[in-house]
Amino acid sequence: METATRSRAWRAIIVLCGLILFGSAADLRAGTLLSPGAGVLVRKSAEPFGVFAFAISSGSLQQKWLTLKQKLDDDMVQLALCDGDRDNCVSPAALKLLAIVDQARNRDGRAKLGETNRAINLAIRAADDGIDDVWSSPLATFARGAGDCEDYAIAKLAALRLAGIAAEDLRIVVVRDVRAGEDHAVAAAKLDGHWLMLDNRRMAMVEDDDARSYQPLFVLYQSAVMKYVDEPVRFSMVAAD
Repeated sequence: METATRSRAWRAIIVLCGLILFGSAADLRAGTLLSPGAGVLVRKSAEPFGVFAFAISSGSLQQKWLTLKQKLDDDMVQLALCDGDRDNCVSPAALKLLAIVDQARNRDGRAKLGETNRAINLAIRAADDGIDDVWSSPLATFARGAGDCEDYAIAKLAALRLAGIAAEDLRIVVVRDVRAGEDHAVAAAKLDGHWLMLDNRRMAMVEDDDARSYQPLFVLYQSAVMKYVDEPVRFSMVAAD
């Protein structure tokens, strides 16, 4: 009897420690877990591709994103001013981008995202920055009329924000295109709990789970740069007797 009581006490302690380390019981019931086999659970991240990411505070990508973010914030102010007074807007680039935003505002849900993806893909000519790899703000990209993958993604981020998509539902994801053997950047938008990839290489959007040739490397969210870990976090649950 005493042995059985001690055994149950130890199991309770182990389970409690597991909840402290990996989240509350409510989190475990929140539908963020997949079961690939008996006794093993995989906790998926809320980030695109379902892989956990951690914030980094240094490096060339982090510095490049923070520098671009300042220009992006300035562009958003100018776009908002032009949006409120089209007749006195002196920026042709802003008016061209706002015309795309107007079309997106007339649509809802997936159609809003798809309209933005297609319109910006058609509005910008693909051009390689070369070894400099300059990340341009939306207005600079539209003024030039050309850009590379991250310039498309940044412009889509700005257009979707103006069209009413919440900032927390938008990301820029840097991936490794394993088929092409090169790094690539796409915009990502969350709709009904699923992340859709807005890619300058295709007009049709695909969910992150279907972008099988892309290995996620980094995710950019507002002022944060996060690096993906290799795979979802795995842990075992203690089975009761």
